[in-house]
Amino acid sequence: MKYNRLGNSPLVVSAVGLGAWALGGGSDWGTADAAEAERTVGAALNAGITFFDTAPIYGESENRLGRALKGRRTQVVLATKCGLVKNGSWTDHDLRPQTILSQLEQSLARLQTDYIDLYQVHYPDPKVPLEKVLEVLQRLQQQGKIRYIGLCNVMAEEVCAAAAHIISVQDELSLVRRQKAFSVQPVCEKLNLGFIGYGTLCGGILSGKYKKEPNLRRADARNYFYKCYRADAFRQVQRTVSRVCKMAQRLGRSPAETAGAWALAQRNVSCVLMGARTPQQVVQNAGSADIALTAADLHFLEEEQ
Repeated sequence: MKYNRLGNSPLVVSAVGLGAWALGGGSDWGTADAAEAERTVGAALNAGITFFDTAPIYGESENRLGRALKGRRTQVVLATKCGLVKNGSWTDHDLRPQTILSQLEQSLARLQTDYIDLYQVHYPDPKVPLEKVLEVLQRLQQQGKIRYIGLCNVMAEEVCAAAAHIISVQDELSLVRRQKAFSVQPVCEKLNLGFIGYGTLCGGILSGKYKKEPNLRRADARNYFYKCYRADAFRQVQRTVSRVCKMAQRLGRSPAETAGAWALAQRNVSCVLMGARTPQQVVQNAGSADIALTAADLHFLEEEQ
């Protein structure tokens, strides 16, 4: 495993982090065994992964991480988020001060910790100015409940406006969906902010395991969030999957490792988050940090034909 400093902070994170959305199960990912989730976290630690990213909206994820990290809290950099709430079957934005305070207290309890290393705004709330949100987060920082502040899923102008108060930005980064991140990464580099890429396997499709269009529940995250598992989108992405599989075979590595290595090869990437539901998957994902892709390898993977 390789380790990188996160922006201009003293936090050091593993180059591959565990994105813990799928560990939470629920409607987004279906049944997830609690014991298997804890074994997966243990395997991540043993593989050198020290960065764990979750959110209150991720079902049982925070509870399971809290149990799995008990006794090992000081060995990890723990990140969670605020600002998304369930409203029946809908997910709403809510960054009102009372919601942030309530979500943080609940996250601390579920994660069985007194502080969060990196507390992130999950998505901007169009009803609450980012400036007001940052004021609340700074007060929590002064109280010692959070160490550092980060933003997720924001535009370049929002990064610039918040730069004095944050250490990192998290955005989607994969061979399938990379254009938005590419507009934010140069800004992060210029401002000396860390960049955390998520969705590195695009819900698993870049692992090469989907040989045909899967029959997914409507509420499945791969159906509504990643949007490359249906009809023409699925057929189009297979060209990218094919290149990843060919490169993986050439390298003697797995497609998942190869897709992760591509993300890590991008400029100013501090960490890439790779989801896993089993110990075997998380160990394989960790291998991404050991692959050094050449310029020719990157060009081959990025071809659009």
